[in-house]
Amino acid sequence: MISTQLLCLFAAGALIIIGLFAAIFIDNIIKKVVGLSFIEEGVNLFIICLTYKEGGIVPILAPGMNVNWFAQNAAYPLPQALVLTSIVIGASTLAVILALTMFLYKKYGSLSAHEILNNKYDMGDEE
Repeated sequence: MISTQLLCLFAAGALIIIGLFAAIFIDNIIKKVVGLSFIEEGVNLFIICLTYKEGGIVPILAPGMNVNWFAQNAAYPLPQALVLTSIVIGASTLAVILALTMFLYKKYGSLSAHEILNNKYDMGDEE
């Protein structure tokens, strides 16, 4: 039977690969942004997968708990804190990127990266 950690690593890899495909090969800017979000969440999942501990407990020392047993069985809290911070920063960055996408749509009337780049260079030739 496949372990939980290995399954989690496969899911993280799939998210990263799907996100890379969307960010590189799809022309729509919204879909590119979603692809970048997939990459970010795949990396977060990968970090959590690496620190997964089979049978691990929440890293909160309760009163009366044996310290040695706790140290051997508790999950490592630093990656969890880093991923939580990454999620908050990613949500803010995603909001800014979507605002910029709205600005591009208002300016160029399209969400096609190809059309926007062609319009940008066409406008630059006239000046």
